[in-house]
Amino acid sequence: MSIVAPSILSADFGRLGEEIAAVETAGADWIHIDVMDGHFVPNLTIGPPVVRAIRPYSRLPFDCHLMIEEPERFIPEFAQAGADIITVHVEASPHLHRTVYQIKNLGKKSGVSLNPATPLGLIETILPDLDLLLIMTVNPGFGGQTLISSMLEKIAAARRLIDERAPHVLLEVDGGITVQNAGTVVAKGAQILVAGATIFTSNDYRSTIEALKSVG
Repeated sequence: MSIVAPSILSADFGRLGEEIAAVETAGADWIHIDVMDGHFVPNLTIGPPVVRAIRPYSRLPFDCHLMIEEPERFIPEFAQAGADIITVHVEASPHLHRTVYQIKNLGKKSGVSLNPATPLGLIETILPDLDLLLIMTVNPGFGGQTLISSMLEKIAAARRLIDERAPHVLLEVDGGITVQNAGTVVAKGAQILVAGATIFTSNDYRSTIEALKSVG
């Protein structure tokens, strides 16, 4: 079965703790936290104080996706706030090996993400050092976007690369995931599905999460 990580970007921020508890009860596996700084992406979301505030509402792994410039400045704060997995962007990390090991040395799982136009080849040398590779299937910054169909082959290529060079690495996909296209995304090799609007705008979190899990 697929690992389902609801993205709280699409949750009701006025009831964030309740929303996180609700998706955990509904069968979510991870909680995906989109951190945006208004510079690397054109939106501003949350920082370490919010992660710390919501940590008591769930026992699930917190999957923190840092869509920010100079992520190395803030990684210790997110680790202390309760992140379990910290993912940075190759586009924002000129010293990627150092940043990946900064995460690992704090006792956290390390991930690297690629924007849609970023070639997969940029992570070939760092791949064996990762715990997770995140393929963005939309241009990051906003929830509720439509999956870019050309990214399906990129997912498949990432799956082949992982299988050949670093089979321990988990392949996560984020952007426009729906119940209708999740089967195709998983068939291309995704193991973790990040879904925001699909879950949080549904009338029944449990049935939506179960539908996403069942495709794997």
